[in-house]
Amino acid sequence: MARLEITVDVGGGLALGWLALGGAALVGHVLATRVLDLSRPATGVLVNTAMHGNTAYLGLPLCVALLGTEHLSEAVAYDVLVQLPIFLIGVAGVGATFGTAGGGGWEERLRAFLLRNPPLWGTVAGLLAPAALAPDLLVDATRFLVLAMLPVGFFAVGVTMGAESEQGAIPLVPRFGAPEAAAVGLRLVVAPLLLLALATPLIDLPPAYLLQAATPVGISGLVVAHVYGLDMGFAAAAIAWTTAVVLVAALAAGILL
Repeated sequence: MARLEITVDVGGGLALGWLALGGAALVGHVLATRVLDLSRPATGVLVNTAMHGNTAYLGLPLCVALLGTEHLSEAVAYDVLVQLPIFLIGVAGVGATFGTAGGGGWEERLRAFLLRNPPLWGTVAGLLAPAALAPDLLVDATRFLVLAMLPVGFFAVGVTMGAESEQGAIPLVPRFGAPEAAAVGLRLVVAPLLLLALATPLIDLPPAYLLQAATPVGISGLVVAHVYGLDMGFAAAAIAWTTAVVLVAALAAGILL
């Protein structure tokens, strides 16, 4: 982060990232209530699916693998300054609103975001630190560790899904129907296209932002579903199918590129 150059494109892209995820969530709510006629717990899952990407475990290593290490700082900025606060405030807020179980209020989530959030303050420190404090050796080591997160990310998805399945919380084979198809479309198509549409007339959007906007649903979505009483089966299916699509697409891109 110490080597990230703050420009209009970089800063504006982060602001537009918030707007794009909010817009995707709104589209998800309309689909859930007006088209699919989902229950409130399932509606909460679809709305959260639209704005909750796996930008850390999968997004960062995919950025290095597909775009190169020169875009890693941009991907980290999107993860920490867009996706993380959206998750802690927006995704949890949707869970509390649409779920059948209680949860902490927005004040508690905001306090946790500011006071118990090492990635946030690490990012701020990195932005304020001079480039001299980020020698090439340290930067190279960081990039290697990020790339190593890719298999860990897919492994974490598999382990989490397997554990929930053994406990009977979700089916062994994720279901696929109209709601799941909508979840895949919202997360992997609508969210990134909204960001691109908002950015095109205004800025030169950093490519890492677009990639991060199209990451699969984060595995912590299962935690949110469990804590707030959302539809666990739907949440698991959204994670599984979006991750599978991204895995196939990433492998194809790696072969072609």
